[in-house]
Amino acid sequence: MLTAKDIKGFVFAAGLGTRLKPLTDSIPKALVTVDDKTLLDIVLENLSAQGINDFVVNVHHFAEKIIEVLKNRNNVTISDESALLCDTGGAVKHARTILGSAPFLIHNVDIISNFSLNYMLENHRDNAIATLLVSERNTSRYLLFNGDMRLVGWTNVSTGEVKSPFKNLNVENCRKLAFAGIHLLSNEVHPLMDNYPDKFSIIDFYLDNAEKFEIYGLVQPDFKMVDVGKPESLAKAADFLNATK
Repeated sequence: MLTAKDIKGFVFAAGLGTRLKPLTDSIPKALVTVDDKTLLDIVLENLSAQGINDFVVNVHHFAEKIIEVLKNRNNVTISDESALLCDTGGAVKHARTILGSAPFLIHNVDIISNFSLNYMLENHRDNAIATLLVSERNTSRYLLFNGDMRLVGWTNVSTGEVKSPFKNLNVENCRKLAFAGIHLLSNEVHPLMDNYPDKFSIIDFYLDNAEKFEIYGLVQPDFKMVDVGKPESLAKAADFLNATK
């Protein structure tokens, strides 16, 4: 079984943070504070406390401000996307050299949760190229899984759109779960991205490869999270942090 020391942490901190305007008019989303602590520090401290020692952080929007904040952390390497915001899949391709041969955990910088790394490591299957943390919560877009929790598709329930590599997929027979922005990836994903453009979505990558390779969802019991996407979610995030101290 993988241990925390076997993996790198990859914090997605390059986003424009448009939903957090006007806060992100002058600072990157990663440096927005909750109870006087930045979102970036919250994620790094959480993952460090769970045993990850080596981190990659991608930057784009106000990149220099994040680089300045992290300059004294000798266990963090910057993946600089200043020239092009690579999207979630492109971010992995762009950071391939930095990530090296280690498995890696991706964590969105705007997710605050009671995520358990040990639970994910214990339930990551040996043949899987990725394990995606998912939960039952109301949203418009869901990942679709079969009875074995293998990824088989995606749907937008507001529009009825469905994406799947499996022909004649019956959405009604699938389990609909919301992605939590936390996922564990094998280094086997790197060569699979060779023919992808510099900018692409990791979800599209998963859907493209879900038939050929094993990608699984994982539901953590009693999982709770706050998506710090809008200014009004900051108070909810502060309450969440105080409740979990």
